[in-house]
Amino acid sequence: MKIVLTGSLGNISKPLTEILVKAGHQITLISTDPNKRNEIQAMGAQPAIGSIQDPSFLTETFMGADIVYCMNPLDFSLRDLDAWDRNIDHYITAIRRAGIKRIILLTGWIAHLLDSIQPEKKFESLKDLSVTFMRPGPFYSNFYHLSDMIRQQGMIFSNYGGDDMVAFVSPEDIAAAIAEEMNSPAIAGLKAKYVASEELTCNQAAQIIGNAIGIPDLQWSVVPSGQAKQRFEAMGVSPEVAELLVEMQENMHNGKAQKDYYLNRPVLGKRKLRDFAKDYAAWYHQK
Repeated sequence: MKIVLTGSLGNISKPLTEILVKAGHQITLISTDPNKRNEIQAMGAQPAIGSIQDPSFLTETFMGADIVYCMNPLDFSLRDLDAWDRNIDHYITAIRRAGIKRIILLTGWIAHLLDSIQPEKKFESLKDLSVTFMRPGPFYSNFYHLSDMIRQQGMIFSNYGGDDMVAFVSPEDIAAAIAEEMNSPAIAGLKAKYVASEELTCNQAAQIIGNAIGIPDLQWSVVPSGQAKQRFEAMGVSPEVAELLVEMQENMHNGKAQKDYYLNRPVLGKRKLRDFAKDYAAWYHQK
């Protein structure tokens, strides 16, 4: 199959490219960085250098593809969410213009619960096509962003935590799940597929990370949403984006995220948090 991927050589798209090329598919990988061209070619994929904010570029790149994989990573440096939200509109415009019949969109396990942005809802206009929403839980790699908090505060805190159950996930397992979905029959309509590597409470996750880095009593405490929002803003995140992050975390604390997840529970991936924690500990102590 001819497949177009977004995400450049990121934590998901790179292993996904490797899986799909090995399986014999013709892969085009979109990147904004021309310096990635040679590495993409060395992997056996065709580079397409341009921006997902350019619907004309997207349309041209999508032409003739059997499947398009779309992702829209949240940039914490954004001053507002309008530009981020418009990327979804650009995808939909290009998909229609290029005549794409099958789309896989990376969202998240709380994407359908949000009020401030609704990435999945916009794709309802494509319900005559085959659209799969991939809903991974929080990435293991999020712990990298928590390292300064752990060093300075000796703990993790957010407006979710404690005994809240979280479906943590490895990017490699997300890539494998996307590849599996691409190899399944295409059926017109919208569907969601959750992705998770390990189900743990936040306290259990903190203990695994803490043991790996030499802080065996590491705690993950729940704080009020207002306090969490202040922390995000102190990190340089705009008030609007900080509000979105708080909304995401509230849905993990109030049980709404877990409700639909339990009704559509996936087969768990191979890479467990203890596996990641070994790599994280090496990075943490070298930083």
